[in-house]
Amino acid sequence: MRTDDFAHKLQMLLGAEGLRADEPLSAHTTFRIGGPAQWLALPRTEDEVAAVAGACRAAGVAWRVLGAGSNVLAPDEGLPGVTIKLAGNFAAIEKLPGGLLRVQAGATDADVAAFARDAGLAGFEFACGIPGTIGGAAYMNAGAYGGQFSDVCTGVRCLTGNGEVREVPAAEAAWGYRESRMMREGWVVLAATLQLEADSPAAIGARMDDLTRRREEKQPLDLPSCGSAFKRPEGHFAGKLIQDAGLQGLSVGGAQVSEKHAGFIVNTGGATAADVFALIAEVQARVLADSGVSLEPEVRLWS
Repeated sequence: MRTDDFAHKLQMLLGAEGLRADEPLSAHTTFRIGGPAQWLALPRTEDEVAAVAGACRAAGVAWRVLGAGSNVLAPDEGLPGVTIKLAGNFAAIEKLPGGLLRVQAGATDADVAAFARDAGLAGFEFACGIPGTIGGAAYMNAGAYGGQFSDVCTGVRCLTGNGEVREVPAAEAAWGYRESRMMREGWVVLAATLQLEADSPAAIGARMDDLTRRREEKQPLDLPSCGSAFKRPEGHFAGKLIQDAGLQGLSVGGAQVSEKHAGFIVNTGGATAADVFALIAEVQARVLADSGVSLEPEVRLWS
């Protein structure tokens, strides 16, 4: 299929406002890094997500899914094919009986935590400062401050590799530390159901405020980053290993190991993906030499 014919097909599926050509990914990632996506698709419904993915498969066009862009390092040269962004348009939150929330994948963790607080539902406070979406949280079993997504999710709705939409109960999601069945299978998370507990909005809000204060004190929230750059090695903390190796403040171009929290790599201005790649490699090598521990990136390195 010719490029213009394929673009026309996408526009027919999404409408003129649902498709952007040569869209800078730097505008859609928290690192503020990344060249142009050949096409950025902005679906509003589950059917549109499935239709765009199906059109890509049929045409042999590469495609990938983006949430809030908080755990992604997009390449400087951009990406061919279609990037399907779920954050923004695909973000409905619905309260169901029995302390349940049904949430579309593009809803941010912060918005879901605030919705739950206002509804008097506790259990998702740990995620109030995680800068991602529900889809990403389900995909990688996001967690913070002693809580993780698998603690509160009863099941997810997914688009499988062959285009089937299926419900995946929590018992079949195979969550682990920063991983899931959905990640291993390459399935797209469309929605999740959360089981929360009744509590007063004031009490929930107080806990969220405390977590926010703790984040602000310890994390470099004033600079673009992807959050924690490395997974926690078993028996260790990545930030401490990096700090002990004397790497706080180490820079490559505009990318820097944060001077406030060594587990973060920040964009101090004008950082490129190449800068971040090089800095990650240097940190890995020097931590391995210093402690014998191999650090694994938590950020997803797109190519």
